Amino acid sequence: MSPALPEPAPDSSEPGPEPTELPVVAPQLRELRRRAALTLEAAARAAGLSPAHLSRLETGRRQPSLPMLLALARTYGTTVSEVLGETPADQNSVVRAGDMEPNEAGGWIYRQAGSPGRGMQALRVHVPYGAQGDIVRVHPGEEWLYVLEGRLRLRLGDTAYGLEAGDSAHFDSLTPHRIAAADRGGAELLFVHTLLQSPSAALCLGPAAGGGEPTLGGPR
Repeated sequence: MSPALPEPAPDSSEPGPEPTELPVVAPQLRELRRRAALTLEAAARAAGLSPAHLSRLETGRRQPSLPMLLALARTYGTTVSEVLGETPADQNSVVRAGDMEPNEAGGWIYRQAGSPGRGMQALRVHVPYGAQGDIVRVHPGEEWLYVLEGRLRLRLGDTAYGLEAGDSAHFDSLTPHRIAAADRGGAELLFVHTLLQSPSAALCLGPAAGGGEPTLGGPR
């Protein structure tokens, strides 16, 4: 009798226990890729992943990180919410002016200008006049802002910019940044960020921990 062949060594890149989080993601990723008419190789390349890694995500053997979710949502032309099987992309698409409830913190006033749970979050922000000291912000994501009224001071790294109504800026949030109004009446701007549903979202939404001040590049 021939000796039994040894069992193949396990793939060290595979996780041990079966994942239990985000159970809907695997079939949803596969369905979205097929809907986009992309091969596994093409989708993986567009999202910056290896085909093997994307295959593991689609079969539930790996769970996607937040940056992967954003990259895959962009690749498939949809939202992170749809990738997660949450609110369909065609719901809550319109936010009426009367529904934009103001939230005030430390003189900053925030109004949600987009639907929650999306890959991009949009705000209308009143930036108060005042010194910021040396506080700067550095965090993952992208930010875009458009000045509606007033004048804004924006510092990106070592470069300072003066923005007036109609000016905009689009930058990587890993660039150290801070903003302040240049006029005593403050400034109004539209602001969009891509921080997803992570603890780091607190950097742009709501007061800073323990300080009661906003953190949209502003003072604490």
